[in-house]
Amino acid sequence: MKLKWIQAALLGASVAISGAALAADYTLRAVANSNENDEDYDGLVVFKDYVEAASNGRIAVELFIGTQLCANGTECLQAIEDGSVDIYVSTSGGVASTFPYVQVFDLPYVMANDRVAEEVLSGPFVQEMRNQILADSNNQVRLMTIGNTGGWRNFANTKRTLKTPADFKGLKMRTVVADLPQELVKALGASPTPIPWPELFSSLQSGVVDGTKNGITDIMGMKFPQAGLKYVTLDGHAYMGALWMMNNEIFTKMPEDLRRVMVDGFAALQQATFASPKRKSIQAYKEFREIGGELYVPTPAEKAAFAKAAAPAYDWFKANVREGDRFFALLQAESKKAESGFAAQYAVDLK
Repeated sequence: MKLKWIQAALLGASVAISGAALAADYTLRAVANSNENDEDYDGLVVFKDYVEAASNGRIAVELFIGTQLCANGTECLQAIEDGSVDIYVSTSGGVASTFPYVQVFDLPYVMANDRVAEEVLSGPFVQEMRNQILADSNNQVRLMTIGNTGGWRNFANTKRTLKTPADFKGLKMRTVVADLPQELVKALGASPTPIPWPELFSSLQSGVVDGTKNGITDIMGMKFPQAGLKYVTLDGHAYMGALWMMNNEIFTKMPEDLRRVMVDGFAALQQATFASPKRKSIQAYKEFREIGGELYVPTPAEKAAFAKAAAPAYDWFKANVREGDRFFALLQAESKKAESGFAAQYAVDLK
């Protein structure tokens, strides 16, 4: 066993050396507008390692973490189209102005949990969205996979525990400028207040807003408890999907064996981003409790009441977002299909 491990290590080293010694056939520039503590970075490290090794150095991946090549979704999509960026990752909000239907991930209470979300995002739903993005970009932007960045969005605030929709009344909830998150907050009875992300700490501290809807790693990473944020309701209303996109011309011009390597590399990246928030959230929740934060897990009945109250957000999305009705119906159908499959597994596994 030890000899096999040494042989494998030497083989990996030889691949790395040969890849470094020979010029790559393709050098891909991958951009994430985040930092090295982010799940996007974790995914890119796995992707780079896999693709460079599996291609025997024929593909090289350069990572650009931050905003040196492009600063936001609009700029980065343009950079993909003009070929100055090859791979880019964005949340739904970052590219919603170009592909509005990606906001389907911001709809609340559609996917029940991680198992359901991961099943859905590994199936036909992604293919349908890939086809639509290709059509809308004149075959220039290709959706490669959808991972996760930050876990699930939960409601958090400085005032009180949120157990029912009535508890939202009177709260000023921070949202992004997009319409859908504002419609959701209004449906639940709070007042939506668009605030830029860099200003959220001071806005919580000064009372400009009372709460926000974010994952726990973002809450702790931005030190929001120091601004007075004390209550987090773990309703998991929206899965924080990350859309990984690539220049379609570069991909399609690769020989089939390298396209296979790319597809497998993005599959490895997806698995890494699925896992990373789960691990990071453990420590984040622990630290939140240690400094006096209160976590509340809604009962199934309470969560159902939240979903019922949020229904106007679904209606708005279907009526106002291009292809919204189709993608909402597809996401619902695939989610229910996944839930049904897991229910059948439980029937076997729990015996």
